[in-house]
Amino acid sequence: MKISMIVAYGKNWEIGLNNQMLWHISEDFKNFKQITSGHHILMGRKTFESIGKPLPNRTSLVLSTKGFSSEGVHTFDSIEKALDFARQNGEEELFVIGGANIYETMFKYVDKMYLSEVDFQGEADAYLKQIDFSTWDLIEQKEYEEIRQEQKLISPSWKFKVYVKKD
Repeated sequence: MKISMIVAYGKNWEIGLNNQMLWHISEDFKNFKQITSGHHILMGRKTFESIGKPLPNRTSLVLSTKGFSSEGVHTFDSIEKALDFARQNGEEELFVIGGANIYETMFKYVDKMYLSEVDFQGEADAYLKQIDFSTWDLIEQKEYEEIRQEQKLISPSWKFKVYVKKD
């Protein structure tokens, strides 16, 4: 089973504030949905609570040591149990979707990264640990322009990149 992470982050590796995303990029949400649909998604309890419900057409796996439970999700108190569950269910590509602690903990298992680099610098309380790209190959990149409506920023510019771990 391949383990992938999918994350959007700002110029200083910002990923969230008060358990919320820092921007709303419609095209990035569509990308996320298209890439993760039909797969298992692994997240921490706080990330699940910020989403508020299981995402459709995905199997939600939540890591929590606090005895968390919610309808429609599978909760695990260890990474190994969550990964075993996904393998036993025939998952071919599991997606790690956050938050910061889960990304950091899972990084050593990750084979592929789907990264949205957002042209954003601002207040945050959750950060992605800086990635050393020297051990990764860039296999895909697409750039998106900012979107403005009547001088109001609707969506910042951003780059979508896919990396695979070097052999």
